[in-house]
Amino acid sequence: MSQVVLLAGSPSATSKSTQLLDVAALLLSSYGLKVVRFGLDDFPAEDLLYARWHSPAVKAFNQAIADSAGLIVATPVYKAAYSGAVKTVLDLLPERALEQKVALALATGGSLGHLLAVDYALQPVLSALKARHIIGGVYASDSDFSKLDNGKHAFNSEIEQRLQAAVARFIAHLPNPGHAQLQGQDLSRQVQAAQISI
Repeated sequence: MSQVVLLAGSPSATSKSTQLLDVAALLLSSYGLKVVRFGLDDFPAEDLLYARWHSPAVKAFNQAIADSAGLIVATPVYKAAYSGAVKTVLDLLPERALEQKVALALATGGSLGHLLAVDYALQPVLSALKARHIIGGVYASDSDFSKLDNGKHAFNSEIEQRLQAAVARFIAHLPNPGHAQLQGQDLSRQVQAAQISI
């Protein structure tokens, strides 16, 4: 079974970017892929601030990446760039950590004005880590969400469709998807929406 690592770049479990990651995790699991999830609270702040390469938390993250077929990063956009905490975590990965792996970025921001933050800020970092394929990211702005009574947010159908298409592309590009249980009718529909040829 292929393993995919998920990294949540917001300190809040109910943030919009984390909720995009929640749905991606459910989609991956529904296809039979193993999901290993990390959040900022999995790393002691001192380990990140002082770049403690050999800390248990950093070593666990590096090993999970080494054992995975891909990485999905979700981040809020601050000041037209992705989370600084995400950059700090990614900086602790080995130079070619994503070699032969697939990467996907999910991001949320206050407005469409930050739409290109994923393309111009986060994806170059994933490229520097030698990701084999970087799937076109999903960006959602505040207007794409509505707040629920439980403090979480629901996103609109357009974002849901884009997220499903991105996860379909991600799975299609995994170097070895193993026994991912792809439903024929769903895969066909999602691949068509994602404009993939397989």
